[in-house]
Amino acid sequence: MIRALAGLLLLWLACTGCASVRPWERDVLARPDMAWDPDPLGAELGKHIQFSKEGSLDGGPGGGGGCGCN
Repeated sequence: MIRALAGLLLLWLACTGCASVRPWERDVLARPDMAWDPDPLGAELGKHIQFSKEGSLDGGPGGGGGCGCN
């Protein structure tokens, strides 16, 4: 029972870590260098090169391996 309450307390504390962003603060978060991939074209090129060399996809669309047997 105590472990369950402690777990709920920790979960509640983790959920309170979320913060709201005011409208005038959103410009800082919308900068290009804050994106997951600051250079989307370069990221796609890197994925294509990795796929071409290894014959594997990293969670992208498509399936099969690089052996050509699928």
